Amino acid sequence: MSGKVNPYARRQARRAALQAIYQWQMTQADRPQLIREFEESGSLDKADREFFCEALSKVLHDTAALDSAFVGYLDRELKSLDQVELAVLRLGAHELLNRIDVPFRVVIDEYVELAKRFGAEESHKYINGVLDKVAADTRTAEVLAR
Repeated sequence: MSGKVNPYARRQARRAALQAIYQWQMTQADRPQLIREFEESGSLDKADREFFCEALSKVLHDTAALDSAFVGYLDRELKSLDQVELAVLRLGAHELLNRIDVPFRVVIDEYVELAKRFGAEESHKYINGVLDKVAADTRTAEVLAR
């Protein structure tokens, strides 16, 4: 993580990561295969590739820990979540837990926007509520300072 962050490249990386996690949830494709497919499709051309790869790795390897960060705030069972919502929550939980260099508000806003774009009609409100609670748990000082 050197130099200034390009917000556009980060946004592209989050979008690609969401699509890759969704694909993984549906097909169980492995990490190298997913990275190769996204590189070959051009999805990473303008994305922060390092950020994409890190997010993908963390979600694939720490799924249970990430799920446990938000499962207590769900109003339904984990298996009942829409696959897009599940991917968004896993990525959002990853950033809240592992990327303290990214302000919690930015994390929540970015994933709410992805939920608006790719999720069911009102899912962004649900995502916002759940990620707000995860942020309060994992970034207490930062949330209270706001």
